[in-house]
Amino acid sequence: MPAQSSPHALRPTTPPSTSLQALLDLTGATVTTPVAAVTVTGIEQRSNAVRPGDLFAALPGANAHGARFAADAVARGAVAVFTDAAGAEQLGELAVPILVREQPRAVLGELSAEIYGHPSDRLRIIGITGTSGKTTTSYLVEAGLVAAGLRTGLIGTIETRIGGQHVPSALTTPEAPQLHAMFAAMVEQGVQAVVMEVSSHALALGRVDGVRFAVGAFTNLSQDHLDFHADFEDYFGAKRKLFAADSPVAARTSVICVDDQWGRRLADELAAPITVSTRGAADWQLTGDIATSAGAQEFTATGPTGELAVRLRLPGRYNVANALLAIATCAAAGVDPAVAAPALAEVDVPGRMQRVDRGQDFLVVVDYAHKPAAVESVVTTLRGHLAEAGHGRLAVIVGAGGDRDVAKRPLMGAAAARADLVIVTDDNPRSEDPALIRAAVIAGADDVPAAARGEIREIGDRAAAITAAVTWARPGDVVLIAGKGHESGQEIQGVKHVFDDRVVVAEALDARHGSHTDSEDSRVS
Repeated sequence: MPAQSSPHALRPTTPPSTSLQALLDLTGATVTTPVAAVTVTGIEQRSNAVRPGDLFAALPGANAHGARFAADAVARGAVAVFTDAAGAEQLGELAVPILVREQPRAVLGELSAEIYGHPSDRLRIIGITGTSGKTTTSYLVEAGLVAAGLRTGLIGTIETRIGGQHVPSALTTPEAPQLHAMFAAMVEQGVQAVVMEVSSHALALGRVDGVRFAVGAFTNLSQDHLDFHADFEDYFGAKRKLFAADSPVAARTSVICVDDQWGRRLADELAAPITVSTRGAADWQLTGDIATSAGAQEFTATGPTGELAVRLRLPGRYNVANALLAIATCAAAGVDPAVAAPALAEVDVPGRMQRVDRGQDFLVVVDYAHKPAAVESVVTTLRGHLAEAGHGRLAVIVGAGGDRDVAKRPLMGAAAARADLVIVTDDNPRSEDPALIRAAVIAGADDVPAAARGEIREIGDRAAAITAAVTWARPGDVVLIAGKGHESGQEIQGVKHVFDDRVVVAEALDARHGSHTDSEDSRVS
């Protein structure tokens, strides 16, 4: 932790200055020395990211207590340390005040918000949660906000953006200090609305504490993260925090997709939710059939303002649900739906049903689907594509992550098994034996009746698995590479190797054609 280069963090260039006494009053902490003249301009829980003027949050961790790194934080310019009694015992002599409070993490969000001047109060913060569709819906909402002339921020799985431009960030799911610093920087740069993915981990661990959400949107709930949550009820309970009236981070307005039982239950529990559905009656609903042509979907969305014709580049009925949710969310954020809806037609999402085109005569798609329901949805969508074409076979490359929910592994295999060819390979095995993970996925595929499943192969090396699928494909076929999407690395035994499915399959396609081409028809779209 100390001795390494400082991780990049987005911060305001001119942060407010807050008296340490005000922070004492806010947290109810005790202090070891007088604090009258001490002021704070930032907060960090990572010692190697501390800047002069920061309050260092020395928190208990899974493997070590942050107090171990307090001396390094002070050497880097921390003006005070915030910790618990156990941390205070480890600190020894420090030339700065030590604030002590039981369960310091419980107030970390509000503390961070105070230090950075409560920036979320000056932004329209839109939080999107659910198992699948958070990223796609975030991009669609952002497009609708931009169409209305708003300067936007985006915080999500793939990237952080300000005004549509990517900004460096080492953090996928920011902790509260980094999140409020980001908001303050966005306010400084003229951002008016921020769209952010809100994971169940972020809600359960208090990473979004202190955020004032204008709108909260719910996509769906299916099996995932049950290595972290005790069961589905616990998982649902974490998501519910973004909406429930008794939650300190409850959004002012809730927009709920009620296509699944969890969405319907959540809507039933809320006082005045805005509902969205592709399957039945709702405040915003799909009217009529979905038309597909030239790789696009067209449908009619009906809401409080009337009917809207919507065109979407992204395939699949689940993306129609994402688009309906995005339109309703934009409306809840104060944007005219008639302005937001046309903007969705131009949205592509990296690693989400992303086509890799190198001039081949079959379709190759890379998708982030790494949950059983997501794999099933993508397979169904691509089967529909083949049915419309009237010919062609489907190959699916699938795996499962190590050190994660083991119960979903056979479900992943079962979801993929209805393809004509299923190649079970390694995803991110992390610290586990990859062969054992593959065996669990294969067991699930084997449980599907023989008449309903395709050929099943096991190829542990992911690049070799991709090459095998490309070699297998004939004109009119579809190859789906599922699980990693936009990711550019593969983690094996603690080492992250450079690996991007989109790059690897492009190389395999080039090799099949015998040479690399840079023509306009050879691209990743």
